[in-house]
Amino acid sequence: MTSDEYNQCVDDFSDAIFRFAFKHLRNSDDAKEIVQLTFEKCWMKHQEINIAKAKSYLFSAAYHAIIDDWRKKKPTTDIDSLPASLHPSESQNNLDFKMKQALEKALSELSPVLKTVILLRDYEGYSYTEIGDVTNLNESQVKVYIFRARKFLKDRLTPYYFNQNEA
Repeated sequence: MTSDEYNQCVDDFSDAIFRFAFKHLRNSDDAKEIVQLTFEKCWMKHQEINIAKAKSYLFSAAYHAIIDDWRKKKPTTDIDSLPASLHPSESQNNLDFKMKQALEKALSELSPVLKTVILLRDYEGYSYTEIGDVTNLNESQVKVYIFRARKFLKDRLTPYYFNQNEA
């Protein structure tokens, strides 16, 4: 990969990697650090990376950096520890906010690999093959993990949804 191709990768993929990291870590500063570490690692190996595989390489590097970050500091799932700006205000629709909170809580309860595959597929729109490249899983494993993650989320959110509609 040339330096121009590297710069193009930064332009093309930095926002997507930030979103991917932010959905995992729920902290803007940590997500920015993951982006920086990912592109730093890419630059260190830019001469070895084929531009056709750059996207896969970047997301794999980001995924591994996220896993390393999780190992260093265990993420909290306590809703009370969220910043005040994420708590409902009078102007927000409380039901929508509570549903979003329930979804975020359910996502945080997923294992790292299940969370990764569901975010890459449903939030970022990656193909099963691309997800497999990022996570070092084969396509069949990716499909199974996505199925399990969706089932888990459905099981967690369905009772919540019906409880909210009855109230």
